[in-house]
Amino acid sequence: MAIPTIPANTDDAATTSFVDGLMARLSLAEKLGQLNLLTASLPIGKERADEIRAGRVGGLLGGLFPCSFGVGGPRALREVQEIAVHESRLGIPLLLAYDVIHGHQTVFPIPLALSCAWDMAVVETAARWAAREASAQGLNWVFSPMVDIGRDPRWGRIAEGPGEDPYLGACVARAMVKGLQGDDLRQPDTVMACVKHFVGYGAAEGGRDYNNADMSPARLREVYLPPFQAAVAAGAGSAMLSFLALNGMPSHADAALIEECLGGLLTVSDFDGIPEMIAHGLGDEEGRIDEADPLQTLAERSLRAGVHMDMMGHAYATRLEAALAAGRVTQAHIDAACRAVLRAKVRLGLFDDPFARFDEARAARTVHAPEARAAARAAAAQSCVLLQNKGDLLPLPRQTLNLAVIGPLADDTANILGPWSFQGDPGTAVSVLEGIRQAAGPGVRVAHARGANITDDPRMLELANFAGPRVVNDPRPPETLIAEAVAVASAADVVVAVMGEASEMSGEAASRQDLGLPGGQRRLLEALHDTGTPIVLVVMNGRPLTLSWETDHLPALLVAWFGGCEAGAAIAELLFGDRAPSGRLSTTWPRQVGQIPLSYDHASTGRPGDPKADPGKYSTRCYLDGPSTPLFPFGFGLGYTTFAYDDLAVDKATAVGADTVMVSVRVTNTGSRAGQETVQLYVGDPVASVVRPVRRLRGFQKIPLEPGEARRVSFEVTTRDLEFFHPTRGWGWEAGAFLLGIGPHAEATQTVRVDWRKEA
Repeated sequence: MAIPTIPANTDDAATTSFVDGLMARLSLAEKLGQLNLLTASLPIGKERADEIRAGRVGGLLGGLFPCSFGVGGPRALREVQEIAVHESRLGIPLLLAYDVIHGHQTVFPIPLALSCAWDMAVVETAARWAAREASAQGLNWVFSPMVDIGRDPRWGRIAEGPGEDPYLGACVARAMVKGLQGDDLRQPDTVMACVKHFVGYGAAEGGRDYNNADMSPARLREVYLPPFQAAVAAGAGSAMLSFLALNGMPSHADAALIEECLGGLLTVSDFDGIPEMIAHGLGDEEGRIDEADPLQTLAERSLRAGVHMDMMGHAYATRLEAALAAGRVTQAHIDAACRAVLRAKVRLGLFDDPFARFDEARAARTVHAPEARAAARAAAAQSCVLLQNKGDLLPLPRQTLNLAVIGPLADDTANILGPWSFQGDPGTAVSVLEGIRQAAGPGVRVAHARGANITDDPRMLELANFAGPRVVNDPRPPETLIAEAVAVASAADVVVAVMGEASEMSGEAASRQDLGLPGGQRRLLEALHDTGTPIVLVVMNGRPLTLSWETDHLPALLVAWFGGCEAGAAIAELLFGDRAPSGRLSTTWPRQVGQIPLSYDHASTGRPGDPKADPGKYSTRCYLDGPSTPLFPFGFGLGYTTFAYDDLAVDKATAVGADTVMVSVRVTNTGSRAGQETVQLYVGDPVASVVRPVRRLRGFQKIPLEPGEARRVSFEVTTRDLEFFHPTRGWGWEAGAFLLGIGPHAEATQTVRVDWRKEA
């Protein structure tokens, strides 16, 4: 049957009229079908195909691992859409979804790494290429961006998010949505974004994935909601609920919060999220449950709460017809959910041309295009954070140099892609060893030894390979591997040690109690240190790690994260100085796990005292066995030059009401190399009606400076930057003295006081 058509450019009234007409033709079963999001692999099986023909499927997402979406090319996926369009009664196209987290087939750095670039053009470009590749394969919906604020590095999914700060996280959310959706979702090279996981998922107790969270209304609204609000304001087409219960309420049943923040947006459950509320022990709004069929109760409650699509829960398709007949949900509930799905499909242009995104020629031009690879390499380089460089060991010279490249991740092209890179092909990735050999030049002799396995723990090895064989251990004894590496290191002028996590040691269901390098790698590193050869430690990781021993004993430390398919080339360019490191941490790095949670914007307290004035007293009052300060603070990062800040000034010391205060500082490149500096603005409210954080990030600018060049960097501050959520008064600001601080990171700011009054 011919599909319904709608003009290419319609206003909202036209969309409403079109959806109204379509709703009038849908049966109840077909309306429930639109709410049904199922998995599928290609080629499509008969059971799924028959469900699509019957109008009982509103969307499909890539099957579990391995997923053939994309691998089979747009032709294979088009066959699925053709069944919906040409063989179902009303010909309604499908939403075709996948988790496109950091690139599609051209794999970019993980989101946590991208946030360390502090450059929204880099973030948007990564998302734009992901959209181009995914859409060329026929996908129209991606479960991205993940904007959960993460302040506990034990939580594996911190790898997928923008870090610990709501201001930076909101910037990343906007850039991701813009990159994925472009200016017009009807364009065939766009995909609909799905901001996730709403909300507070990153605050899971103990960093245990899927766990619950409890927090004050102020913390929710000041820290965890802003990135979601930014994504919605940027036009995100949809949102996904989270697995957790926030303050005792599972997200899939949180009607008040969904209405407050996501009203009008297409909402989708997480995978099996509705049935999983059974394990939470949730009943209906009165605490009752159908003991014979608890899913019946929770399907009804989720729909009433405003969850429109059910992802693989088989709850709506099997329970809502009976619920409607019994009067426990209304036709209006079902119609509202169905309208949300149909409006998203209209917005995507699927009723104009359901096959516009199936373009084999565009796929051939787009996937792994040279421009995409160049963008991935630039992103990987800008995401790396240089944390230590004693004696200016880096950059490495290209003169006569014996270089030893050692470590289980040195010649790795699988784990370098990181978690959530299921469409990435390790055969297209550049390892660090390969990148160094390509970049080294004729004067550099490169030797290699593995030295250790990523992990020698059989259970961890099994878990690291749950999505496929990414970690293959060398069967030789650890002592043999270390001895071989020590011999290579002893003959070298410099060692580049490439160590860290396997890709699946971060990500979903990958919480860790121990955040140090796995034992075999640490023993290798100690043996290399004993040779006396200077060591550059390159760390691949998806979270902050506890590297106190490493920073105490090694001269250079470069955090490379999981940098994607071009990471090896980018790392080599940084090591040899073809690019200068410019990344800055988007998370606070603890010294030990026992310090967690640890964030830069902690609240003011009466004790301990000032760590600068009395560091011994400060440490003792917090922990008996070590300092309470971070190993590396939020916003920190080094380059190959130095910068000086001076002449901090404001255009007015006293402001009134809606005034704008301009605060500025002069930044000078005091070194001998060009570099980029990320200038950060923090605002402190030292006296308020409730205890406030010591500082909050309120702006940043990344600027390039040549040697000796100086530039004045200015920020505008308004009362929007002073607002906070009061437990009884809600959002607002209070008159008083505020500290405006500018510096290279959260712990190194110069501050100036501004008195801000309500009235003159």
